[in-house]
Amino acid sequence: MKINCVIVDDEALARKGLEKYVNEIEFLSLKGVCKNAMEVNTILNNEKIDLLFLDIEMPMISGIDFLKSLNTTPKIIFTTAYSEYAVESFAFDVVDYLIKPISLERFLQASNKAYKQITKENIPKSTSLKSLEKEDDEFIFVKTEKQLARVRLDDILYVESMQNYIRIHCEKESHLILVPLKKIIEILPSNKFIQIHKSYIVSKSKVVAISGNQVVLGNTKIQIARSFKDEVIKSLTEDKILKK
Repeated sequence: MKINCVIVDDEALARKGLEKYVNEIEFLSLKGVCKNAMEVNTILNNEKIDLLFLDIEMPMISGIDFLKSLNTTPKIIFTTAYSEYAVESFAFDVVDYLIKPISLERFLQASNKAYKQITKENIPKSTSLKSLEKEDDEFIFVKTEKQLARVRLDDILYVESMQNYIRIHCEKESHLILVPLKKIIEILPSNKFIQIHKSYIVSKSKVVAISGNQVVLGNTKIQIARSFKDEVIKSLTEDKILKK
């Protein structure tokens, strides 16, 4: 997920330094560099902005007074040379308060905090997985500890239940997610995936053989529960993924 951000600072050197930092962070998308609050106000009226890197002491109107004027407020990271505004600023529920000169390490820490808050707010509270709309049903979104990741269904080998968690095993990576197995059963299309055990769901297209009571997925073998075996063989045979 990309976070649309804007830098607001009346000092040219500060703007240049912050812009350099933003360009170093992959998930930040810079939508504007402004020297005062009036300039960023124009951007906010025309674009969806997720995050402001906002100076406090500026001409015309201060950063804090500008926040008071907004009806809808993006996430805010204050970037200022003055520590005395810290207490007042946190009354606005800002993400962080950075004192100049700002190190890249401290800037990254604040940006990661903003990323976590913004992605969390964009996920339904009831689940950590979200199907895309039907016209784009080749993907699911999964909320991991660090990010909201898009996973291609064709990349999934199998899903493993781990008590209250599941692990989605893909061809090149895996994702650990805090949801029960039954939740992803509701999301994954039944024509592409099948449950073979109370703890496992496999991708039908990735099954290369059934060996005894196991399905073979490349170098991985997974046990088929006795109560699932007839249905598994029937489903794979009907779909012509396995030949009789």
